[in-house]
Amino acid sequence: MNKIIERNLSGKKVLGLFMLTNLVYAFMLLVTIPKTMTFANEMKLLDMMPTGYDFEYVNKLFSALGSNGRETYLTNQIPVDMIYPLLFGITYCLVMAYFLKKINKLNAPYMYLGVLPIIAGIADYFENIGIIGMLNSYPDITETTVSTTNMFSIIKSVSTSVFFISLILILILVAIKFLKKSMSTT
Repeated sequence: MNKIIERNLSGKKVLGLFMLTNLVYAFMLLVTIPKTMTFANEMKLLDMMPTGYDFEYVNKLFSALGSNGRETYLTNQIPVDMIYPLLFGITYCLVMAYFLKKINKLNAPYMYLGVLPIIAGIADYFENIGIIGMLNSYPDITETTVSTTNMFSIIKSVSTSVFFISLILILILVAIKFLKKSMSTT
């Protein structure tokens, strides 16, 4: 895996992937999520609940969405959200590796920080599969399906949060290294 990452660490590749990933994310935030939420009576979609949800909330949401809203969730939001986790995992793994390389820490144990967005992406796929299953079987959803899907939602959210906190810390170290270097040359 290290060799694949190192081969793809050019600034142009990382920047291009970063831009593509965030365009897809912006499309979800500005188009597919608001379109789906127009049916939700101001309730949050399951994808947008980082602290999780329960059986009662899912039933209330799916009832509020109605058949048109559930169909919109299934045919508009979910398809885009099946592209995003792959882009997120690859892009942010490379972003982390790119900045670790800048501070000469592209090795274990630091390299494992790049696994966090991959874990988040995988959890997002399992979350999406659970949501698809619940949307297709509504009103016959089970507490087991809800709790399993919720678990993947929380794994996604925790791994994403830990990743971004780690990335901020790495960026601070990159900035410190840059400042030290620029001060020593003046």
